[in-house]
Amino acid sequence: MSTTTVDTHSVAEELARLLPSSQPLVARPAEPGERPAPEAVAVVASFVGQGSAELVVVAEEAVAEAMAGAAALTLAEALRPALEAASQRLGTGVLSAAEERPAGDALTGRDVQLYALTAGGGVQAWFGIRTVSTAAPVSSAPLTPGSMRVLYDVELTLTTEIGRTRMPLRDVLALTPGTVLELDRAAGSPADVMVNGRLVARGDIVVVDEDYAVRITEIVSETSAQ
Repeated sequence: MSTTTVDTHSVAEELARLLPSSQPLVARPAEPGERPAPEAVAVVASFVGQGSAELVVVAEEAVAEAMAGAAALTLAEALRPALEAASQRLGTGVLSAAEERPAGDALTGRDVQLYALTAGGGVQAWFGIRTVSTAAPVSSAPLTPGSMRVLYDVELTLTTEIGRTRMPLRDVLALTPGTVLELDRAAGSPADVMVNGRLVARGDIVVVDEDYAVRITEIVSETSAQ
């Protein structure tokens, strides 16, 4: 899909759905003159893929309760899952690391579509999206290596997971040296190789020159990763 035809309201709704707010949020287009305070903290991330877009979230107050007691969690980290989910509505691509900027700088320009995220009749947070049109029509088919050549020099962060577990925040905050966490993976099972949170391959953990490494044993297709 092209970013020129993307349903930005659905992007805003998906972000509102996953924001860690104490109240369910509903996205609506901002009224003329409605804007967050220029000095408010905005979390900004760029999406590059079949098209390009910049996603801006102003939600420090809305997620304050969720972040209370989690001093090690930055605002950008708290909003990352919601940004990831929203970016998936834009098609295949890569979401950059998020950074914090003043809202007055991040939401400038007429090309920003601004949404108010409301609850209880009041605005609790804001979402802005600035889409960038491609120079030529973009096919709805998946991206091919040739069409992504312009992105070849973009550096991606790969992570390796040997397993996961879920636990309440209260238990995470109570972790101490010596705590043993049971993971959802049997010993000897292949590790997952992730790019921006998406599974792309599996492999065996090996040691190379006294450093850990991963020997790729399987490339995971988009359909099998779901």
